[in-house]
Amino acid sequence: MGGLREVAASFVVPGPSGVAVRSGLKGLTGQDETVLRQVGALLGSLASRDLKARCAAGLDHDSEQWARRKRALTGSSSSRWAGSITKATHDQWALARRGQLAYLHTLQAGIETIRHRLAQPVGAKGAKGAPGGYRSRREWFAKARRLHVLQDRLEQVRADWEAGRVRVVRGGKRLARARHHLKAAGLTEARWRLRWQAQRWFLQADGESGKRYGNETIRVAAEGEVSIKLPAPLANLANAPHGRYVLACRVRFRHRGEQWADRVTANRAVAYRIHYDTDRNRWYVTASWQNPPVRTVPLETARAGGLVGVDMNADHLAAWRLDTHGNPLGAPCRFDYQLTGSAQHRDAQVRHALIRLLHWTVRHGLALAVEDLDFSADKTREKHGRRKRFRKLISGMPTARLRARLVSMAAELGVTVVAVDPAYTSRWGTQHWQKPLTSTTRKPTRHDAAAVAIGRRALGCPIRRRTAPPPHDRSDRVGHRTVQAGPGSPGREGPRPRIPGPRTRSVPPGRGAKAGDQCAHNRSGHTTEHESWHQDSLPLSP
Repeated sequence: MGGLREVAASFVVPGPSGVAVRSGLKGLTGQDETVLRQVGALLGSLASRDLKARCAAGLDHDSEQWARRKRALTGSSSSRWAGSITKATHDQWALARRGQLAYLHTLQAGIETIRHRLAQPVGAKGAKGAPGGYRSRREWFAKARRLHVLQDRLEQVRADWEAGRVRVVRGGKRLARARHHLKAAGLTEARWRLRWQAQRWFLQADGESGKRYGNETIRVAAEGEVSIKLPAPLANLANAPHGRYVLACRVRFRHRGEQWADRVTANRAVAYRIHYDTDRNRWYVTASWQNPPVRTVPLETARAGGLVGVDMNADHLAAWRLDTHGNPLGAPCRFDYQLTGSAQHRDAQVRHALIRLLHWTVRHGLALAVEDLDFSADKTREKHGRRKRFRKLISGMPTARLRARLVSMAAELGVTVVAVDPAYTSRWGTQHWQKPLTSTTRKPTRHDAAAVAIGRRALGCPIRRRTAPPPHDRSDRVGHRTVQAGPGSPGREGPRPRIPGPRTRSVPPGRGAKAGDQCAHNRSGHTTEHESWHQDSLPLSP
């Protein structure tokens, strides 16, 4: 047991900090689309220029430079548009820095793994928790060359990190590379150009509390009217007072529409983003706002009525109900999804599986127990070697998306989510629970057993089962239970508590009252009477 890592404590997952809802802009006229394209192209060019200036500043950037960048953009747009552009630029630069640091850690982990395996003899088997040597001299030589490649990359990335250099492509690096492989991407040059331009447009504005409808730049009224404050060079396109352009369509948010209406009626901040979907040839508007911090439910309260343990897999969610003592109840449930097709289809599959899981949980009035998964260190090719199918399986599991979706949807339905350490849940669940739960009418899988292990860990119970006592006629041969009270446990030698109800032993009622009193038995070192005892003198004569 010394090689096992320490298991982290379970905790209640806090609710989402923000909300985003989307709706389509239906009924736009040709003039409306022309105005949106021109505004997006103009602001997109300003955003590209500002991002270039921010990346050039690197680590030397400060608040004075931020104000200088904003003043430079104000003359070509407006003060509010400039504020939205600079804030979006700062967020994009910070995201690139986090990705750069994650890539740096990935390279370091890969280099350490290769060095360890190169130091092992060829064909040596790995120990528990550590990989062995490579299978052949050919593979050893190929990995030795790859080690030099990764070391060169690490030096470049570390130099960029220390200098504060980031490389950001507005519109996406994948789409930029697809320009040279149009046939493989299934695009024509015209369609690629349209998608590239749409991705580089900028039509988003931050909310302002106290302003009319919570946003002065992109304003959406409670009845659904959408108006945009035009930049200074495009002020001649306005069709409303104060340089604004009102779209011909009306917007209606079906999801969380009441919450959105309450915010805009109270003039609370709401941020908007307008974007164009080139595949569907549709325009959309996304409204987002922040939620006030909510105090989470204590862990003891979440455990009070039992839990539902959930094991996430590549194609389904395995769930099982547990009572407060960690005993499985009923039969396991399986919620399938398919991660194939487009991104919208995959996202819809995940949401459909989660909503079925949450509705099943709400019917039983329980909390959810899930693993705090993070496969960032387990996706590398250096750790799993030739197991390409396994690496692809792990990479395809939408851990981050499923976790974010689950937290958001559970908060909407009032379901508490408890996160547990994923260490050894699948292994120990299969070892201790799959076979005991198997019967002629129920065939649980190892994923179902893992769900039981996850639920027991969230409840604070050990995953290991308490084994059944040995038969009475073979107690000396079979031995004791594998899980017993320790020598230092108080009351381990005391009597068992009196259980009300019909007696199952042959002792009549009212007897055996001193069963736990060691002095009431004829044993060595203990007297059978509580009063003093002495032997009478023998008679001297008959």
